[in-house]
Amino acid sequence: MYRIIYAGDSTAARNSFATWPQCGLSQGILWYLKDDVFVRSFAVNGRSTKSFIDEGRLKEIEGCIAPGDLFIIGFGHNDEKQQDPLRYADPFGAYKDNLKEFIRVGREHGAHPLIITPVARRLFDGDGHFLPGSHGDYPRAAIEAASEEAVPFIDLDSKSEKLLSAMGDLASRELYVYPKDNSHMTIRGAVVMAGLLAEELKKLGAPFSDVLCDAAVASPADYHSAEKEE
Repeated sequence: MYRIIYAGDSTAARNSFATWPQCGLSQGILWYLKDDVFVRSFAVNGRSTKSFIDEGRLKEIEGCIAPGDLFIIGFGHNDEKQQDPLRYADPFGAYKDNLKEFIRVGREHGAHPLIITPVARRLFDGDGHFLPGSHGDYPRAAIEAASEEAVPFIDLDSKSEKLLSAMGDLASRELYVYPKDNSHMTIRGAVVMAGLLAEELKKLGAPFSDVLCDAAVASPADYHSAEKEE
């Protein structure tokens, strides 16, 4: 049996009917996994790398993570909030240092850390053109942290930006809790964005690809196009 330990914020967190229709990546990824893969999500709404560590949540992970576990680490949305000293982490300072602390915990327990850049916000201008760069320097800082520690990363920010741009304003609304907000995903959105994640897990090879079901991972963009043609 494989285990995935998932640390992150509300874009990754598990949801129930109480927060319908919001859904997180740690739920969406289930569609792409083998039957014997267990996902334990420690992702919590509103957390940054700083507040997650300060609240002892990384310590909780440290108490259960085991050799061979895949340790997915995805933050950024709340680290950006400069007005909140409890959560803000400078991208090339505390944010990178905190990500390296997550990596350290994974490595010391024989797990396989994997850094994920934050999923893009769904932002379009008045003419319907997609507006990239909603996370500023944080995706680059996350990639730098992974590279400096020689661990793999998946640039979900870049991949989700390309998908949103290709889909356009109207079609992409169903992926997010629109019009309430353009950061949190619906069930459909979580499954589509997790498909992007699964594509990259497959490219990384073992042990990351070992958790995926045997069927080839279809491109979410192709899936959407095919659906429109029916």
